[in-house]
Amino acid sequence: MPTIDVSQLNIIATILGTFTIVYGLIAVKIKNTWYLVPAVVVGIVLGPISAKLLDAERWIDVGSPVKDDVTLGVMRVMIAIQLVIAGYQLPGRYLQLRAKEMAVCLFPVMTLMWLATAGCVLLMIPKLTFISALIVAACVTSTDPVLSQAVAKGPFADKYIARPLREIISAEAGANDGFASPFLMLGVSLTLQSSSDHGSALTSEDAGLALKYWLVEALLYIVLVAIIYGTFIGFCARKAVEYSLARRWIDTESYLLFPTALGLFIVGTCGVIGTSDLLACFAAGCVLNWDDQFLAETKRRHDEVNSCIDVLLNYGGFMYIGITIPWELFHQPDITGITLAKLIGLGFLVLILRRVPALLVCYRMMPAAVKNWKEAIFMGYFGPIGVGAIYYLEHTRHLFLAEDYLNSGEKDLLAALTPVVYFLALFSIAVHGVSIPALNAIFALYGVQPVTYDAEEIRRRSIYIPTPTNAVRADEDMFIAFNRFSRPNYGTKILAQFHQDSDLRRVGTLLDPPRHKVRRHATFELDHIGPKNETHI
Repeated sequence: MPTIDVSQLNIIATILGTFTIVYGLIAVKIKNTWYLVPAVVVGIVLGPISAKLLDAERWIDVGSPVKDDVTLGVMRVMIAIQLVIAGYQLPGRYLQLRAKEMAVCLFPVMTLMWLATAGCVLLMIPKLTFISALIVAACVTSTDPVLSQAVAKGPFADKYIARPLREIISAEAGANDGFASPFLMLGVSLTLQSSSDHGSALTSEDAGLALKYWLVEALLYIVLVAIIYGTFIGFCARKAVEYSLARRWIDTESYLLFPTALGLFIVGTCGVIGTSDLLACFAAGCVLNWDDQFLAETKRRHDEVNSCIDVLLNYGGFMYIGITIPWELFHQPDITGITLAKLIGLGFLVLILRRVPALLVCYRMMPAAVKNWKEAIFMGYFGPIGVGAIYYLEHTRHLFLAEDYLNSGEKDLLAALTPVVYFLALFSIAVHGVSIPALNAIFALYGVQPVTYDAEEIRRRSIYIPTPTNAVRADEDMFIAFNRFSRPNYGTKILAQFHQDSDLRRVGTLLDPPRHKVRRHATFELDHIGPKNETHI
């Protein structure tokens, strides 16, 4: 007999599928503007505080510790796949070519971000010591790789943001998630080694042991081993792919799934050996495309596979964040001293002081990527907080809950950690999600001209594909795109640069006629990045 089975699996599959279908049908109108904000909103609306269709507490019957492990696992997989993709989509040898700029982002900028955020937390959140504030700040110091990639590679950036700035935003978001571990582990080691009941004072012996633990475990094992391991895996993966390609052993499906599979492999193996899977994934992705050939081959094969997998994971992951937001913890004046007003004030302080001052102080040290103070402000403002913060939140809870005894200072830290980190993530998702549509409107109002450098001829795969924001229509078969993020050396031609709006209009006019007329009347000087053969539009 047929039976109605309203199980949690059926509900989850139905809602995720429905959201992906409906959202996909109007993606050009909504997704390209609002990014992943609707997924969070759906999670909130259908979650336990509203429709109650989705409730993580009902998915796992054995209690909250397992739920925390599930949350940590979801965040790890989301970030890992995103970081491998972010790594191989950067230009070949990017970390070597931009070593100075990356060093500035990962050391002085992150340190200033960490200390500024700790000061904001200490000012607004009661019952926390300075060391506890450092731990909370470390959870939200790194920029979220998922939202940052959406900003760096989204339609707004395609149209208005120069490629060097987009590349450094993408690379920084990929690397600093792993580099947040030393900041977190320094605070954790100082707290766990404290001999005071309130965790606010350290003896010299305690401090020495904490620093020794931090140096050996955090810097050497978690960071250095992760970089070495990720580099080694990426190198082996690149050589294996080259060997297989040379013999034509690998089919298109397997080739395009390779980065996703590599991310899953690194998550599992790094979890086994206890080092940073985030840093290893990004390093592996960069080394995989070190000679620019992996990305070139994915372009030849019209890769959409990794992006599709990434989008599906992001939809589910951000919906999961919406479901698990601890609304009841945002206002507990009698228990933790945290109120909604204090959290809102903290959100604005972090938005203003966390990154913008650090970038304004340091941007002159990386002129190849950040040209002026306006770009420094843009890069500083768009450093969103999201899944990376939830990952570090659950990781920190795991470290402390593994202890047999927690003193009062550690209990206060754990009580404040979840509401503060979740609220800052929610605040950042909302504010940065609204900021892109607002900037689009402002730029349109003031007539800001789009970036028209590096024109490139790309083939339209279907007559139903809308013209990208950074492109003009050539004919039914071709676009002329500008300022594309991924520029592999795959033997095609790059058109001449166009600096003025009149030039852009001229290109559009020339490219509107039928293809045979375009070939006769619109021939441009080309910059070769591959084999030298004549190409005309």
